[in-house]
Amino acid sequence: MASQHIDPVREVITQVLRGSRPDASESLLLGACDDLPLLKGAAAAVRDQGHPALMTYSPKVFIPLTRLCRNVCHYCTFATAPRHLPHAFMGADEVLAIARAGAESGCHEALFTLGDKPELRYSSARQELEELGHTSTLSYLAEMARLVLDETGLLPHVNAGVMEPDELLALRHVSISQGLMLESSSSRLCRKGASHHGSPDKEPSVRLKTIADAGKLNIPFTSGILIGIGETRSERIESLLALRDMNDEYGHLQEIIIQNFRRKPGTRMADAPEPTLEDLCWTIAVARLIFGARSNIQAPPNLSPGALNALIESGINDWGGVSPVTPDHVNPEAPWPQLRVLEKAAADAGKQLLPRLAIYPDYAVRPETWFDEALHTPVLRRIDASGYPRTDRWSPGAKAEIPAFRVRPASRYKVGSTVYRTAMSAADGKRLEERDITRLFEARGPDQEVLCAAADDLRASVVGETVSYIIACNINYTNICGFKCRFCAFAKGGSAESLRGPAYDLPLTEIQARTLDARQRGAVEVCLQGGIHPRYTGQTYIDICRAIKKVQPDIHIHAFSPLEIWQGAHTLGVSIEELLCELKAAGLGTLPGTAAEILDEEVRQLICPDKLTTEQWLEVMRTAHGLGVKSTATIMFGHLEQPVHWARHLLLLRDLQVETGGFTEFVPLPFVHMESPMYRRGNARRGPTFREAVLMHTVARLVLHPHITNIQTSWAKMGRQGALFCLQAGANDFGGTLMAESISRAAGASHGQELLPRDMEALIESIGRKAQQRTTLYQPIEGGSEAETGVWNEPESAPLMGSATL
Repeated sequence: MASQHIDPVREVITQVLRGSRPDASESLLLGACDDLPLLKGAAAAVRDQGHPALMTYSPKVFIPLTRLCRNVCHYCTFATAPRHLPHAFMGADEVLAIARAGAESGCHEALFTLGDKPELRYSSARQELEELGHTSTLSYLAEMARLVLDETGLLPHVNAGVMEPDELLALRHVSISQGLMLESSSSRLCRKGASHHGSPDKEPSVRLKTIADAGKLNIPFTSGILIGIGETRSERIESLLALRDMNDEYGHLQEIIIQNFRRKPGTRMADAPEPTLEDLCWTIAVARLIFGARSNIQAPPNLSPGALNALIESGINDWGGVSPVTPDHVNPEAPWPQLRVLEKAAADAGKQLLPRLAIYPDYAVRPETWFDEALHTPVLRRIDASGYPRTDRWSPGAKAEIPAFRVRPASRYKVGSTVYRTAMSAADGKRLEERDITRLFEARGPDQEVLCAAADDLRASVVGETVSYIIACNINYTNICGFKCRFCAFAKGGSAESLRGPAYDLPLTEIQARTLDARQRGAVEVCLQGGIHPRYTGQTYIDICRAIKKVQPDIHIHAFSPLEIWQGAHTLGVSIEELLCELKAAGLGTLPGTAAEILDEEVRQLICPDKLTTEQWLEVMRTAHGLGVKSTATIMFGHLEQPVHWARHLLLLRDLQVETGGFTEFVPLPFVHMESPMYRRGNARRGPTFREAVLMHTVARLVLHPHITNIQTSWAKMGRQGALFCLQAGANDFGGTLMAESISRAAGASHGQELLPRDMEALIESIGRKAQQRTTLYQPIEGGSEAETGVWNEPESAPLMGSATL
């Protein structure tokens, strides 16, 4: 019989491999296919299109809040009669003890599992709930989930059974995700003698309604099927299709679990046959083909000991929750595998094992859609830009230990890997696509090492082994600003004086004095930036340049971001070109590429909605370059954005550089979070991870090649040792000595405000590279100009609201 369907099945699989999705009739055709190698090979290929490098799992603790249940599933040993339990419900102390042990062990998830509404069956449950101050199990569950979240920071995931919309919504306020296994859409299993008989909550229509209601409420949801409980292969496929249809409508099914029945002594199904490994692999493969590349397909590893490789080969990309603290209370006979075993299975398949939250990354990075506002900050504090958990305590500007990081692979390059091929394409000067760049930013483990090595090799071939730096002085002439950038800890408005010190506005005489002092200490550049003072006009910026040139004609003025240029032109009623010409005549040398932040309007509307737009920033730079005024280019990253936004940003810079050739360097500026207003309000991540910060330099080296040849690292934000890592992963410039740098310090950075040239050179030489002092335009300064020792002495109290004219 099966042979009659082989050709149609092969056609379905061929179409799936080409990117199409099987409809219901085509999916049902798969039920007749017994060619397991064919199905597994196709499923793995489809999986690798969406999950090419990672196998994930959720480090969790298992909290069985109650083992009482009103259902009597014929295969379950979790549900227990009241006479066998000392209490109907776990107490708050018991719950917290488990959660705290999980937090100490590095878990992220608190999995609450419980029987369905036991108070509807047992008087003892009703009585104990009353003593606890609740009328329902779900009300008590909500209290315990909130307690765990507030006391330990673990993110609750609740498997609370069949619920009404108001009950789902109440739990949404205190949990990051919820779950309910469909098990099967076949009502036949609810008939007398079948596995779900006597279990009203296992009626498929009831369970499907709960799953659909969760979708309407935008609740990230876990569901799946249980195989081997009397269903047919066609019924499995029909169950999967029912879930797929629901996900098509709401997009809330973050994972599909394929769970194999395990018989247990003392149950009515104690003698029932368990599904074979082949049957489990067949179901996983069919699920992958039905759901497609991006879906998350999971199989519990503890239920298939010794068969982990077979499960990966069948198309899964996730192991589900694995606990270092608690057993699987639903399957207590099946211990969790050690992480090293999961790591080896992933490595055998050419993948890296990576922890995740209870909520999957695609949902974690969209908090406004997928979880309650009360959960936004706890999630943001835990994740990186891709939505995975942070794995170390490092943040830009913080005095924290550099995490273990390798910029060279332990063995030879994985020359056949997608990452290697993409890196080599970039090294050949080809313009990468947004999708390819995003994947480079996602590189981890061996792929990350290959990428860093490729970028460093490219750096060596383009600019050699010399690391350049500049003796420069930063003059931040005012911290008063009328703009409301939500990330900025430097600018002063009308509040928060106690947080960031008093407002100031330096008079021109003070700017001149600082310029003279900087020049006497060897500076070849003054970098001037500040807030957008409401009283400043374009003439203010012209006057500043003239004042500096009056006392020090030979110093280079690197000043005024595109925001100052745009605002200055507007205040004078002139064009950008006209103002730039005036500034150039007054002595302006180059523009800093700040105010770029992230060149993507989706992000800018969140972090700096009243600032100039992406197109306006590009227009200023295009105009400046056309007038012979070169500039740097920057990115400020690690707050709310995602890797796709980094990719778009780099492509915009690359394309403009191809057009104008006016960028001298690219400077990644990791977000320093400590005093940032949006971080303090709980609306931002705590900067990029160390991996992300290094990779920004790495990927930029590749993506911007051959058009922007200088990649600078910021020691003030990366720290001295962090900056050295960047120099071995694509960067070639150590930036400036930063006399009087104050913007990073205002944000909370603790790496100092100045690095003397001799110290900078010693750092550079410590990694076997040669230090070279340079000009702003990257011309070498032979012999150098050693700055005087000592630290910049700022006035005890800068003039408040002072005049900006002589």
